[in-house]
Amino acid sequence: MATEVIDKMKETMKDTFGNASATNYYGRQARMVLDNCRHVIARSINAQNDNEIIFTSGGSESDNTAIIGTAAARQNVGKHLITTCIEHEAVLKPMHFLESRGFEVTYLPVDQNGEISLSDLKQALRDDTILVSIMTGNNEVGSKMPIHEIGEIVAESNAWFHTDAVQAYGLLDIDVQADQIDLLSTSAHKLNGPKMTGFLYCRTDHNYEALIKGGDQELKRRAGTENIPAIAGFAEAVKINSSEKKAAHRKAYYAFKHQLVDGLRQNGIEVEVNGKIDEGELSHVLNLWFKGKKSDALLTNLDLKGISASAGSACTAGSLEPSHVLTAMYGEKDPRISESLRFSFGAFNTSADISAVIQALTEIIKR
Repeated sequence: MATEVIDKMKETMKDTFGNASATNYYGRQARMVLDNCRHVIARSINAQNDNEIIFTSGGSESDNTAIIGTAAARQNVGKHLITTCIEHEAVLKPMHFLESRGFEVTYLPVDQNGEISLSDLKQALRDDTILVSIMTGNNEVGSKMPIHEIGEIVAESNAWFHTDAVQAYGLLDIDVQADQIDLLSTSAHKLNGPKMTGFLYCRTDHNYEALIKGGDQELKRRAGTENIPAIAGFAEAVKINSSEKKAAHRKAYYAFKHQLVDGLRQNGIEVEVNGKIDEGELSHVLNLWFKGKKSDALLTNLDLKGISASAGSACTAGSLEPSHVLTAMYGEKDPRISESLRFSFGAFNTSADISAVIQALTEIIKR
């Protein structure tokens, strides 16, 4: 977490301990903090009003709420949903759940760059399609979806448009009005905020069925006493993450990508990029194929050197299942599925860190 975020959370835990739903002085104090944070975050995505922001426990809850909540609220309109083969499990598993409840889901394929075809989307849309859920950027290979064009296509239909923007929110400037986004999910820890905190944006004239039921918190859309210190930390992370800072981070991360790939090749390591490395992709995610070298052996040896990477999503890296993203891109028999590593960069990384990774990987692979 950013130092400013930690300081803000400590200050809030100490000074603002009231329940934001209470009408007493301490509750009103907490409510003021909550309202201010909601305003900061609404402005960050150009929401029409603050009440379009619902605080959640993170991206997974936001995705589940958007998908299952929309399905429950709109099943009288239709029972067809559209997503892609390379979504995060927090989207795919709710889709599988809905299929077990009688809904129909179309999974759009991707090419070897991890990108969908807009014509495939147009062909998949039907009169009974109630939701299109397509991520802004992929967490394993960094492919970026044409969100603006998708928004235009979906706006012409009966469907609502949801995007999982967890990987993108901290690095890209997002405008829900310009891109005609109806629902958007995020998580605070992707921009140096606290874990287990996020928000779901929901357009004013759209209503979903609440996933978590109980009290009337979060405008009756998400029960549970609000975690004011974490929300304050999230808003602080958003405040300090200006457009200028995002641009600087993107520039640094693209440089890290090229430094890592070029450095390995200069050292005689046979490596290939999964997807693309150019500036049309998310800047902080790089997926590399090390031909003939098993991912698990590379990860173990990197870990022993104090270097953290993964062979897929960090959320499923402990499983033995192959990456569903690489499988969708290259086919289940392609060797790169078991010979690839995912590297991701953050605000505290330096060029010296990348040099250390190059040296460590070179030693490991040559050994």
